[in-house]
Amino acid sequence: MPALTSVQLFTVKDALEADLDGTLAEVARRGFTAVEPYDFVRRAEPLAAALAAHGLVAPTGHAFLASESFVNPDGSGTKIPVPSPDEVFDAAETLGMGTVIDPYTEPARWETRAQIEETARLLNAAAEIAATRGLRVGYHNHAHELEAQIDGQTGLELLAELLDPRVVLEVDLYWAARAGADPAELLAKLGDRVVAVHVKDGTLDPEAVNAYPPADQVPAGTGVVPLAEALDAASALEFAIVEFDAYSGDLFEGIEQSRVFLDERAAR
Repeated sequence: MPALTSVQLFTVKDALEADLDGTLAEVARRGFTAVEPYDFVRRAEPLAAALAAHGLVAPTGHAFLASESFVNPDGSGTKIPVPSPDEVFDAAETLGMGTVIDPYTEPARWETRAQIEETARLLNAAAEIAATRGLRVGYHNHAHELEAQIDGQTGLELLAELLDPRVVLEVDLYWAARAGADPAELLAKLGDRVVAVHVKDGTLDPEAVNAYPPADQVPAGTGVVPLAEALDAASALEFAIVEFDAYSGDLFEGIEQSRVFLDERAAR
């Protein structure tokens, strides 16, 4: 069975914050049946209602599970405390979400084995709580987990070794390529731990990738990230999730074009 195609709602965050219902209606109109919410604890009930109204499901979502706070995305530099695991899982249940994925830990936490062991401990503890509620925990990478080298292996590979078998991985194929990894080789190495991928493409132009946010991202299948090879290498893939961190074109057109790329692959 092909992986379920979804879209990370952070892609359309500005539209979503301005008009939750209208944005989800447009996501559905673009051919999606599933989404991956972010920051869903504070708005679980209205989000659940809007998803149901537009025939959408949210099998996965992003919430911090291994951090005490995160930097406010509004650019102010302030930090926001994260909800407790129980609050996160309460919201996940409201949304019918089966897998909660930690989206980020700071690069400074990937410098030593002890730091990675602590991240694994926190994720394993969250997974223990989640399991009592029939939920699953995962971790999502950026570039720094793969740029980190600990005893001859990447930080992400070390983390995978330290995690409880119940903790899954969501590999961001763009960030893996940005880190210099071969996404297909990485997925083959991580094996059935990987149940989700972020299907994200880019030109990897050196000047554009060093901008913040990255200025090189393009619809899936139009850049240089070897998405098809990576998807073929994912042996236990359940979710293929479209995402842009930033895109200079029309975001709704971009996510639809990326969905079509995945649909055409699945039809072969």
